[in-house]
Amino acid sequence: MSASPTAGAIEIPNEYPVELTAPDITPYAAGNSGTPYIWSFDSGVPGPHVMISALVHGNEICGAIALDWLLREDVRPVAGRLSLGFINIDAYSRFDPQDPNATRWADEDFNRLWSDEVLTGDRDSSELRRAREIRPFMDSVDILLDIHSMQRPSPPFMMAGMRAKGRDLARQVGVPEIVISDQGHAAGVRLRDYAGFSDPDSPKNAVLIECGQHWEKAAGDLAIESSLRMLRSQGTVSDDFGGDLARGATPKQTFVEVTQAITVQSENDFTFARPFTGGEIIPEKGTLLAHDGGEEILTPYDKCFLVMPSMRLWRGQTAVRLGRILD
Repeated sequence: MSASPTAGAIEIPNEYPVELTAPDITPYAAGNSGTPYIWSFDSGVPGPHVMISALVHGNEICGAIALDWLLREDVRPVAGRLSLGFINIDAYSRFDPQDPNATRWADEDFNRLWSDEVLTGDRDSSELRRAREIRPFMDSVDILLDIHSMQRPSPPFMMAGMRAKGRDLARQVGVPEIVISDQGHAAGVRLRDYAGFSDPDSPKNAVLIECGQHWEKAAGDLAIESSLRMLRSQGTVSDDFGGDLARGATPKQTFVEVTQAITVQSENDFTFARPFTGGEIIPEKGTLLAHDGGEEILTPYDKCFLVMPSMRLWRGQTAVRLGRILD
């Protein structure tokens, strides 16, 4: 597997205002777990080891806002173990609201590294060094909420993987409204899919939440809400932790199964037929979605649901995922 282009290799223009303020996380640098920037608290009472992770991508700051809020609120588990991890510190340390797309990663995409082949291989990058550093800690986690955000304005998604247990965990959290079952990316394995998280025979489980466009205020609010709902759903915190936050009724969730991930095949010659942002439902089979070099990309069925069309359209990257709404 080849590494992704470096952050500056292909310039992505910023089309959206930065409404969020990136928190200063340097006070959390030491951690208390033996791993920098990872904080862990054990209740001494039986229960799962629940982790919330943020900043797998350095410009997705809503997760850092949620973890900063939890730590400032002195969150402590009443059962099991709770861990909070700031992940891609190298990329986040370079975040600049004047050029917010430039720091998704330092050398390569952290969220494509989580196969044993890559983690034990001979490649080297800033992201791989950090992944190898935190891997022993991740092996101890039972339940993971990995907080992300998206390039374009889109309804928030919960990415639950292809296993029934992932969809069950999404139901327990209760937000957001749309839950996506998908295999991930041809370019590599996500943290959400690492080891037991995607093994149907393992009790370990994980979901990845896409909280909305990277820098919209609502993304920070949803990052906090989903964190609270996850911790309450697992019995990790007392029901009154967080006060009245995240107390509203949960929406009726819609489940979408991804049937195909469109991976770019051409060299810098992929174009969408129109400006898709994600969450669109294309009514008719055979509708033109994009051109990849000389090939037309068409919808494979009626009511085709579009998941996260990308702005990073170089060879080997996921351009868009196509899904079918489940009954």
